[in-house]
Amino acid sequence: MQIRSRAALAASLAGATFLGLALSACSVNSNASEDGGVSIDLVAYSTPETAYNEITAAFAETEEGEGVEFSTSYGPSGDQSRAVEGGQAADFVNFSLESDVTRLVDAGLVADDWNTGEHQGIVADSVVVIVTRPGNPLGIEGWEDIVEEGVEIVSPNPGSSGGARWNVLAAYGAALEASGGDEKAARQYLVDFFNNAVALPGSARDALTSFTSGVGDVLISYENEAILARQNGEELDYVVPDSTLLIETPAAVTEESEPEAQAFLDHLYTEEAQASFLKYGYRPVVEGVTGEVEGANDPADPFPTPTTLFTVADDFGGWPAASEKFFADGEDGEPLGLVAEVQQETGKLGE
Repeated sequence: MQIRSRAALAASLAGATFLGLALSACSVNSNASEDGGVSIDLVAYSTPETAYNEITAAFAETEEGEGVEFSTSYGPSGDQSRAVEGGQAADFVNFSLESDVTRLVDAGLVADDWNTGEHQGIVADSVVVIVTRPGNPLGIEGWEDIVEEGVEIVSPNPGSSGGARWNVLAAYGAALEASGGDEKAARQYLVDFFNNAVALPGSARDALTSFTSGVGDVLISYENEAILARQNGEELDYVVPDSTLLIETPAAVTEESEPEAQAFLDHLYTEEAQASFLKYGYRPVVEGVTGEVEGANDPADPFPTPTTLFTVADDFGGWPAASEKFFADGEDGEPLGLVAEVQQETGKLGE
């Protein structure tokens, strides 16, 4: 996937108010709806559901979307991708990781040129943030504070959740930077991180639910999740660390989907759809989409630019390399990835 330069990213993050994610799914063998229209199976990871409820309704009002109905499925990104590989109906997919799309490319379900357009298949951006209790009672300012003794961390499980993988890469990258590039120190940071983890739910949305029901002192999450939670009346605060990771979420249509699925994907890059993503806390991928965002720390300037913004492409060698180094599960005699190894070492294997 072609990645934007860090300078361009910083300009985009500062100037264009973050929009968001677009994801859609259409059934691999799209069926006609009961009224004779087209039914699209939309399969996505857990966090963009609220935005998609608005976007799909708006698409149905367009000429391209007339008569189109949606059947939706939301869940942990890796689980959703594996389900589609295994036969779950999908016309349009939006996952939280590029590797969850390439799994479907390898299975012959998504074209191998899915990420060659203007936006390289990315429909929404976000950044990794640290969510705290109201008033930030522990005075959390950055990554070093959450591994202090007694701080209880909630984060989704890297074994099932794409959001979790962004989280731990953000933490590792910040620790590596703080240590001057010492990989042993960065690994030890992950050990401390998982030792402090009191809950590793299956998805980013489940992790948020766990935190808002009273578990833990801090939650590692997407910025848009924290904003949406506040919009929904949850009492929490969040910190955008000085060093964090850009989250880029990909979408694609399946090979045998109806033309309406591609029309829906195209619709996600319209100002109207991007404004819906923006409304629910996503950073837009289309320039010029701006506006106030309820629930942001500063609604009038909702998306601060971190001092250091890591990307998977620039700082971790792209998703294939990052997946092998950090998240390999040890199948077929291959060595465990660093994160999987640390989870086993600490006994924090998650849900």
